Amino acid sequence: MGRRDDLIAQYADDLKNKCGMTADMDLLEKVTKGCGPAIYNADASTVAASQPAELETVKNNFLIKKLGLSDGPELDAAIQKAIETYGRSERNKFRAVMYYMLTKHFGKESIYG
Repeated sequence: MGRRDDLIAQYADDLKNKCGMTADMDLLEKVTKGCGPAIYNADASTVAASQPAELETVKNNFLIKKLGLSDGPELDAAIQKAIETYGRSERNKFRAVMYYMLTKHFGKESIYG
């Protein structure tokens, strides 16, 4: 197994044990690939949920640009819901896991078809 496979396994474990959901492994793999080399960088691989600028980045670069959603309060609400699901006290919120949950939340799996 390669390094990306190890990370995908770790993300699936987070989804199961921290978020209480069973991962669609095919979608999780595609979302992880979509994150590009950021998954290998300790800082870029996680979402700093307490930093408003970071949440704006998630909203603008992922929800609006990648998933093609229109800006609105429902985007901020979905990000907050994903943070709650992951656990506010959880320090390392992996970007791929957050993006996976947001993709599922908005039913945008077809983006990764």
